[in-house]
Amino acid sequence: MQVRERIEETERQVLSPRAALAAETRGRDRPEEPCSIRTEYQRDRDRIIHCKSFRRLKHKTQVFLAPEGDHYRTRLTHTMEVAQVSRTAARALMLNEDLTEAIALGHDLGHTPFGHIGEDALSKYLPGKFKHNEQSLRVVDLLEYDGRGLNLTREVRDGILNHTGEGSPATIEGQIVCLADRIAYINHDIDDALRAGILKPEDLPAEPVRELGLYPGQRIDSLVHDLVENSMDSDTISLSSGAWAFMEELRDFLFDRVYIGSVAKAETEKAVRVLQTLGDYYLEHTELLPPEYRPRDDSELEVKICDYVAGMTDRYALMKYEQLFLPRSWMVE
Repeated sequence: MQVRERIEETERQVLSPRAALAAETRGRDRPEEPCSIRTEYQRDRDRIIHCKSFRRLKHKTQVFLAPEGDHYRTRLTHTMEVAQVSRTAARALMLNEDLTEAIALGHDLGHTPFGHIGEDALSKYLPGKFKHNEQSLRVVDLLEYDGRGLNLTREVRDGILNHTGEGSPATIEGQIVCLADRIAYINHDIDDALRAGILKPEDLPAEPVRELGLYPGQRIDSLVHDLVENSMDSDTISLSSGAWAFMEELRDFLFDRVYIGSVAKAETEKAVRVLQTLGDYYLEHTELLPPEYRPRDDSELEVKICDYVAGMTDRYALMKYEQLFLPRSWMVE
């Protein structure tokens, strides 16, 4: 028996009947020969970790633009925290940990520079709103590997697309990532805001802090325990009504005190200007787009520009802006 087949058999014997078994995946758009030592979901996880878009997450904003300090979250550290929360919950519920991890690691691959500010800025070029979950799917389907994409399984692609927004994941593992994403960002964004001096511990809503804990780790632990206990005998992943209410109160507090109108967003207009100025420039100078982003015809021009600009890191976008629009010093021999 091959290693992969042994792992698949272990999944059948050990995992919950609700779990998505790797041996029963709905497959890939382009069929491939199975790996002898890894299941299909393990292969997806590895492909995501090794792709260029994943590496770029380390230089993309979570909340704070170009933070001065080594301890603020980036889009990469957020992704790792979501993966950790997701794996803990999946293991406790006897679900497919590999599938959950692959979805979590890929869920934000399509995020723009400067966080959600970038989504709003790039919406200018599309008939609808730029949505990072849809762009994440576009990254793994079309943009990675010189246009070939990663050819991920349908379960992982579904989880990436539906980790946020109006859709609902087809697997219970995808549902875990939806909640893990929210649990992670609410608590680590509070932590970063405290570190930045935007908030003080006494500013936090009293009841959620009393019930869930003062520190991020305590609140995450409380919420994950609640998730596991509330989802143990259910076909859906959910929190108890009380825990959900406390988490939403913290989220509303963040929007009021951090996400909107705080010093963390003081540079918002500048960030929007950078991205839209770059977008406008490439609309007029398509010949300067990298070859893989050049449109075949005018109908896909705006989409290709969004692909290119959305894939930039914060610092690369600032470098391109400086290179294209700021005067350079003259050097006289």
